[in-house]
Amino acid sequence: MNRISVIIPAFNERFSLLPLFDEISGVAERCNLDLEVIFVDDGSSDGSWSVLQVLAARDSSIKCIRFRRNFGKAAALSAGVEAASGNIVLTMDADLQDDPAEIPRFLEMLESDGLDVVSGWKKDRQDPLNKRFPSKVFNAMVSWLSGVRLHDHNCGLKCYRREVFDEIELYGERHRFIPILAASRGFKIGELVVNHRPRQHGHSKYNWRRLPKGFLDLMTISFLTGFQNRPQHLIGSVGLASFLVGGIGLAWMAVYWVLKLWFQDWTPLHERPIVLYSLGALLLGAQLLCMGFLAELIIANSSRKKGGKPFSIKDKIGFEPSVDQAATGSAESD
Repeated sequence: MNRISVIIPAFNERFSLLPLFDEISGVAERCNLDLEVIFVDDGSSDGSWSVLQVLAARDSSIKCIRFRRNFGKAAALSAGVEAASGNIVLTMDADLQDDPAEIPRFLEMLESDGLDVVSGWKKDRQDPLNKRFPSKVFNAMVSWLSGVRLHDHNCGLKCYRREVFDEIELYGERHRFIPILAASRGFKIGELVVNHRPRQHGHSKYNWRRLPKGFLDLMTISFLTGFQNRPQHLIGSVGLASFLVGGIGLAWMAVYWVLKLWFQDWTPLHERPIVLYSLGALLLGAQLLCMGFLAELIIANSSRKKGGKPFSIKDKIGFEPSVDQAATGSAESD
């Protein structure tokens, strides 16, 4: 039987945590699922950690992680995945808008269709227009630029095989682009229409201000998925085009200067704007080509450092003590 790790990032959602866990527990019991729940308190200031402490004392299947401050959803998911013991990872939001009753459908689609990622689609979205419209714009833009055609890249309800996270590093705002990153690695992606419920407590963290940030993140992801191991193909192509335009312009000016006797209205070269534009294009092209070579050199001669983590954990509940902790504890007792 597959073990499922449900990872739930939570930021100021204290009133939703208890009913959400009760719903998840009910689904696990009805469907006989081997399931663990990992809550990640992303620096909440509303007492969410106190609620999680009560839940953890009540049920041993819960693991809780508390950040020292708000590090963002990607960091929360990264910490949850690191702590997960399941070979299937399911992520969902803590605001009760994602329906835990959808969990069996995700697992069924993952297995029956031989997929590696199943992304939720909130087709009938229960949110105000000022949240739905920016999301539609963002989703259309992501699908167009990435080539991964999903209706709802922002949906927090997704299901993955654990191998996906073994190859994808989460930081910044990359959590919404996991299907794109997975597709670039050859994983199979699917989409499932899910039930979406109105928000009962708190307020949404998504607004128009996140759209420019999302666009910049998308540009980064597009570059990484298309040119991460061959930056010269992008930088060098632009540089080569600029270099050629500048070279052609200067070549024409050289011919123009040689044949100046044929032109009655001949203008000195230093007064022709095309000379400056051509020189600028030539220099820009040379610089871009050099940048591309340097990027290729860095990739060829360096390896990634994976020791750093984009978060800092303050407390944990429900985890077995590590070897180092056990050794420290025994030394103190002596």
